Amino acid sequence: MLKLIECPRDAMQGIPGFIDTAIKAAYINQLLEVGFDTVDFGSFVSPKAIPQMRDTEEVLGLLDLHGSKSKLLAIVANLRGAEDACQFPEIDYLGFPLSVSETFQKRNTNASIRQALNTVEEIQNLCEVKGKVLVTYLSMGFGNPYGDPYSPELVAGLVEKLDGLGVKIISLSDTIGIADAGLIGSLLGLQISAFPHIEFGAHLHSRPADIATKIRAGAKAGCRRFDGALKGFGGCPMADDELVGNMATEVVIETLESAGFDLGINKLEFAEAMKLAGFVFNP
Repeated sequence: MLKLIECPRDAMQGIPGFIDTAIKAAYINQLLEVGFDTVDFGSFVSPKAIPQMRDTEEVLGLLDLHGSKSKLLAIVANLRGAEDACQFPEIDYLGFPLSVSETFQKRNTNASIRQALNTVEEIQNLCEVKGKVLVTYLSMGFGNPYGDPYSPELVAGLVEKLDGLGVKIISLSDTIGIADAGLIGSLLGLQISAFPHIEFGAHLHSRPADIATKIRAGAKAGCRRFDGALKGFGGCPMADDELVGNMATEVVIETLESAGFDLGINKLEFAEAMKLAGFVFNP
């Protein structure tokens, strides 16, 4: 079964002007009607680091989950954030950013990769106790702009360590849109074949013109979990190219449906979500 993960959190978090809590909740409630497998709705991180997400708990209290098949995912950056998120039974998944790049790991979570792996172990153990599922994002998973060491072997080594910790879902992330379709297909295919018991996803940032070819390459390699954001909003604020954003969900859907995948999307609700996105991100 193919899973679509909609990421309003990623779309919103870099916007400097604070989005009203009620507006955030209304938008996410509309997304919950569409039929996505998961909605990445917020994060339990320091409000100093991500001020836009300081109202995640309040947003959660305004969500209407009745009748929605979608599950909720919240991003955390340390054990304390994971403990906070685990207080809420509505949250199904905790997402943690582990980087292939030492520089980016320090920038993102103020920790080394070794320290971050220790945090992954702590959060994985907490998830097992609290009935949550950890999704580990391998950021800079296709290369980095810092000159840090990178190779498919480094990626495989981290995946092996995560496997040893009991992590069941790993999403390979192209944080700055550096990878072409060939690398995406090759790397995903290698990991999927080497670790068939792990659910691999793709969280890819891209220029708009390249989205379809990247999605087709990932699907051909066996990837059945794709992240996106309506209209491609968001992405890495460190990307120099303003056109490099999240995968536009509407393009992801069109590409996968044209390849024969049944995504279970309610097209009427999706159209309403697209209208609302225009208001939320272009008020």
